[in-house]
Amino acid sequence: MQNFDVVVVGAGPGGYVAAIRCAQLGLSTACVESWINDEGKPALGGTCLNVGCIPSKALLDSSHQYAHIKHEAGEHGIAVSGVSIDVNKMVARKEKIVSTLTTGIAGLFRKNKVEWLQGHGRLLPDNQIEVTPVGEGSTEKSIVSARHIIIATGSVPAKIPPASIDQDKIVDSTGALAFNQAPRTLGVIGAGVIGLELGSVWKRLGSEVIILEALDEFLPVCDRQIAHEAWKTLQKQGLDIRLGAKVTGTGTNNQQVIITYEDKDGKHQINVDKLIVAVGRKPNTEGLGAKEAGLALDERGFILVDEHCQTNLPNVYAIGDVVRGPMLAHKASEEGVAVAERITGKASQMNYEIIPWVIYTWPEIAWVGKTEQQLKDAGIEYRSGAFPFAASGRARAMGETGGMVKILGDAATDRILGVHIIGPNASELIAEAVLAMEFDGSTEDIARTIHAHPTLAEAMHEAALAVDGRPIHI
Repeated sequence: MQNFDVVVVGAGPGGYVAAIRCAQLGLSTACVESWINDEGKPALGGTCLNVGCIPSKALLDSSHQYAHIKHEAGEHGIAVSGVSIDVNKMVARKEKIVSTLTTGIAGLFRKNKVEWLQGHGRLLPDNQIEVTPVGEGSTEKSIVSARHIIIATGSVPAKIPPASIDQDKIVDSTGALAFNQAPRTLGVIGAGVIGLELGSVWKRLGSEVIILEALDEFLPVCDRQIAHEAWKTLQKQGLDIRLGAKVTGTGTNNQQVIITYEDKDGKHQINVDKLIVAVGRKPNTEGLGAKEAGLALDERGFILVDEHCQTNLPNVYAIGDVVRGPMLAHKASEEGVAVAERITGKASQMNYEIIPWVIYTWPEIAWVGKTEQQLKDAGIEYRSGAFPFAASGRARAMGETGGMVKILGDAATDRILGVHIIGPNASELIAEAVLAMEFDGSTEDIARTIHAHPTLAEAMHEAALAVDGRPIHI
């Protein structure tokens, strides 16, 4: 039996980062991962790198460039004709990016002396883990022991009874990344982050996209003003988003998927060539051996942990999508670092109040902290300032004038309570807000910070000035 200081179960953004940080801190570390890629080979990186964050962003970028050239290049005086898209080549580019990054993690493991145990990990009593090899040439099971265990098994796409996934006509998010051509008509169940991003990809490539959302409110996790702006923009782009639409059944014929749904106006039926089920994700604890090992789960299958990601079992931690909190790769990574440092006696703690969120539509949507509605519901007095990208010189030069930056500050202390952005490169701009909030910054701190001109970041500066009623350019 091999013995390690730490064994990490799962090699997604939480697991592989935790393993590397543990090794950097001098702990003998192994990482158990069972992922097999489309080529039948073991791969690191979990859902995020293989069929999630990275491949979806590759397709989003490719489709955005195609749509920009086809529909917007003329505004810049660029005459383009005969523009076409090779979907197979686009998907191949996505696969190359994935391969480069996942093999890169294997290189990082070698560099940091993390041992990769290729197989499925299952908890046993007394801090032991059974590893069952997967894929071609699998050998017998083995058992390893560890002084500390970090569970980072991530999440899997959620399913709903009315739509049985066959990965042909009815697909989950994984299947939606591998279409070999743009469907003529595409249905999407769910207008959340995944549904909007995947719907945007294929809409840009020519599909007629209908998104069915059971909730009556669009993007309820967002600030209402930002969500309203996003609704108008995405509808203008041609996404047909139907709210309050509860799917009651699906079927297929030789050609199409038949979807039935109900809304306030009654029962409806639509036919589409492909259907994406994007109704969220659930924790991946199946086959972990939680019950046998005595690991406590909640009623939804999440592993119960305290504020330090400690489970009810001694020296067993859990991080990422498999525990409470937002299912975000960067949240998982930071939890991995925090746990590794805690194991070695370092003071390390997560600030769950300032985890940034991003939706990679175009324009992008990003936010951190509280929304205006949350502040109202909590009875917190605040001041608000906003600045539209239409008044930004750089945004004008780029031809990207939609959206705004909105900042919420405490009325008494001026401490930044929330920042909400819809606009070009919002995913990058939000980092300034996160940094300011990490250091308990005020809106005045941003207002007094010199921002280069002309830049998109000036919109953050102007929004901070607007909180105090002194914006310059509006």
